[in-house]
Amino acid sequence: MFSTKPLHSFHLSSVANNVAEINSIDDLSCLKELTDSGEYIVIGEGSNTIFVENYMGTIVLNKLVGIELEETKDHFYVSVSSGNNWNDFVVWCLSNKIYGLENLALIPGTVGACPIQNIGAYGVEVKKFIDNVEYYDLESGQICTLDNELCEFGYRDSIFKHDLKFNTFITKVNFKFPKTWQPQVDYAPLNKLTNPSANEIYDKVCEVRALKLPDPKTIGNAGSFFKNPIVSNKKADELIYQYEDLPNYHFNSTSKKLAAGWLIEKAGLKGFSLGNVAVHDKQALVLTNHTGYADGKELIELASYVMKTVHDKFGVSLEPEVRFIGKHGEVKFSELNQNIYG
Repeated sequence: MFSTKPLHSFHLSSVANNVAEINSIDDLSCLKELTDSGEYIVIGEGSNTIFVENYMGTIVLNKLVGIELEETKDHFYVSVSSGNNWNDFVVWCLSNKIYGLENLALIPGTVGACPIQNIGAYGVEVKKFIDNVEYYDLESGQICTLDNELCEFGYRDSIFKHDLKFNTFITKVNFKFPKTWQPQVDYAPLNKLTNPSANEIYDKVCEVRALKLPDPKTIGNAGSFFKNPIVSNKKADELIYQYEDLPNYHFNSTSKKLAAGWLIEKAGLKGFSLGNVAVHDKQALVLTNHTGYADGKELIELASYVMKTVHDKFGVSLEPEVRFIGKHGEVKFSELNQNIYG
């Protein structure tokens, strides 16, 4: 048995039957064998994955690394292996005068996770710069390529969470960056910057994240635990009428996106603790393993309490953004939640 504590950033106390590594494309044949012989899950740095129970299968760690650059008159084309650290890649881009990802500074995890989740922050989503995604098809044993449109990107969503969830291993993400760049500073506090460079935006995002988000090496956490909820324009307007300072953003013609952290804080839960887990006292969107000794049951109970309290106060349903791993693989939060609230 292997401890999962060092393999995911929430550091819950749990174990797995086995751990394997993918260090090259050739190693993917081992992954095919694992699918044929037993249960497995693939993780990068475990920043969005939480082991809430002892896992009976094999944890496969993505260790594919490497970056290749080509350019034309108008664009940079960057091919990045999926095991590369995301923020290291953002820094690499800046050092090569390739701009666009600076708003996504310090998002934890690997490059391979970015299309799955369609990561986003401060008004920028990674889908804007993804040209295509390469993946290993576990059924055919072939490397396949999926163009941007076919990835079906949505808010914290993609085809890799749905139709391609169980039979793919992302090997590379290929990016396309225009050489003409405009800063994206619509969201606070970036909107206070005047004519910023990409490096200045990066530095500001890092500064804000360092102030608000706990370092998982010190306090176990998975970053933003909940998605920002999408509600109808009518519901948003009702809440804005009651709470003038409610942060809200245009989502589409019929919906607005609300700030989950604001809702949790206004529900009186900022800093609230339950045993070994807590709502972070600086950023209510983050749940933490604040003692270092939490288990999955405590975390599920806290998340359920937060969701129930916010719904009771605002009539808005929160949805976890993180990925939960139970005894036999990924589990929906609703299934875990039934054990507590029925």
